[in-house]
Amino acid sequence: MQEQHAFPFLREILLFLTLAGILIPTLQRLRINQVLGFLAVGTLVGPFGLGLLAPQVPLLGYLTFPSGEGVSMLAELGVLFLMFMIGLELSAARLWAMRRWVFGAGAAQVVASALLIGGAAWLLGQDTVASMILGLVLSLSSTAVVMQLMGEQQATGTRLGQAAFAVLMLQDLAVVPILILIGALGTGGTDGVLMAALGAMLKAGVAIALIYLAGGRVIHPLFRAFARHRQPDVFMALILLSTFGIASLSAMFGLSMALGALIAGLLLAETEFKHEVELMVEPFKGLLMGLFFMSVGMNMDARQIVQAPLWLAGAVVGLVALKAVVVTLLFRIGRLSWGRAIEGGLLLGQGGEFAFIVIGYAVTSKLLDPGLGARVMLAVGLSLFITPLLARIGRSIGERWESKEHEEAAQLDDSALEGARGRIIIAGFGRVGQQLAKLLADQGIEYVAFENNAKLVSKLHAQGIPVYFGNAARSELLKRVHADEAPAIVLTMDHPASALQAVRGIRREFPHVRLFVRSRDEKHARALRLAGASVVVPETLEASLQLSAFVLESVGLEERLVDRIINQERAAHEAALVAEPGAAK
Repeated sequence: MQEQHAFPFLREILLFLTLAGILIPTLQRLRINQVLGFLAVGTLVGPFGLGLLAPQVPLLGYLTFPSGEGVSMLAELGVLFLMFMIGLELSAARLWAMRRWVFGAGAAQVVASALLIGGAAWLLGQDTVASMILGLVLSLSSTAVVMQLMGEQQATGTRLGQAAFAVLMLQDLAVVPILILIGALGTGGTDGVLMAALGAMLKAGVAIALIYLAGGRVIHPLFRAFARHRQPDVFMALILLSTFGIASLSAMFGLSMALGALIAGLLLAETEFKHEVELMVEPFKGLLMGLFFMSVGMNMDARQIVQAPLWLAGAVVGLVALKAVVVTLLFRIGRLSWGRAIEGGLLLGQGGEFAFIVIGYAVTSKLLDPGLGARVMLAVGLSLFITPLLARIGRSIGERWESKEHEEAAQLDDSALEGARGRIIIAGFGRVGQQLAKLLADQGIEYVAFENNAKLVSKLHAQGIPVYFGNAARSELLKRVHADEAPAIVLTMDHPASALQAVRGIRREFPHVRLFVRSRDEKHARALRLAGASVVVPETLEASLQLSAFVLESVGLEERLVDRIINQERAAHEAALVAEPGAAK
């Protein structure tokens, strides 16, 4: 006990570091979302999970967090660093570059969702203050979960990814007035809510402006003076000093320390040291995020699932449905396709990590009933757990919807039929097909191309390139473009089975047309020649011949001699293919 007093919460810190050291690489290896992994483990080892059994099983006292006091300490640290990292992402330049989506769609989403959710809470019997708090806090989505899912899907650079990121940026900004409002309601009571809130927000606004201006005048010169040599230890000390210093200054003005940490991130985001700070924080980012979400999981009482299953199921479904509808309509107004808009709605339908912070403050300030607060936090946590499934469903809907639209837009119309007569036909319009088409176009040789990737076809067709959606192995499609009159048909598809099937079908219907085919290797090339291809070009053979030519030239052989050697080798391989029994001549 004496050691515990000398170093408070040492056991909790060691246990968290042990769990984090095991969890982070395990979750990465299993490709499980880290946020959800830390939430689940926090719930399992927290005071409402296995921690409940610690008095009966002494061993669990060393492997769990049975005390709420240690959890609160970890949660406070997690909140501060989460808010700091969010602030670091919210630079003024980034906000201005996406201002239409951020302040248009983002603001509309928060307002509409808050009104709908708050109105539903009021109709279900909650008072005005509780309904207002629930509406505002549940209108926010999870930046950490959504950004990680979009990163895994490589969707951050798409139109949907940019739209979702803009909405999340506005939601992160909205945390500031929400925290101020909670503080105002907590000190001003429930009488004269509007005036008390407006007065407190005005005072808080002045305080934030003073902190921001004063902090800017101190932090920038401080970093410039002491970080000029880019020493890691100095940089880390300045980052911690900025975070905790401005958080403490914020608390002195009667604001939350979390808000001060956000301001510290915003201030550093406006300096030339932003990227250096990001690099310095990056190795600790997963650990700090894990600290926050594990502490959140420890505060989730999973026993509520048994005590109020219907309430929780209705709350989760209602929350996701309301937000998904709002986001879908806004994204559709923003000219995303219906499929992508629905995908965005499902992606942003969950509650956010800030709900745990704000609801905790509201319960402490006696603005929310503790029982209601616990159930709402559990509902938010459950909505986070189902988000990966919702994201997969949304992505499937988006892909299918978009493929259908692209397919309809790129179908071969009757007006193009006569123009395709007598042209070279390219089947497969990937990198090889596009390179061939470019060379043909440069020489003024006309062609028509077919491709199964509807999205690619729609994009290229809109640029005036004569490529259409379809499978060149279908004889009826080739008949429509008069394949029997084509100077040549070129198959560039990279799937061996598809290429072989196409060769057999084309040769059966058009026995006299010249058929040039790309193959993977010589084994595949022999099968294509046996099926009736006129000329087959194995990728591996051509790559090895080109590489050999470079090597021979590098050791001093003349270019003409190298060309003769390579041509002889190519001819030998071609003769071997032609000599196969039954090969087409």
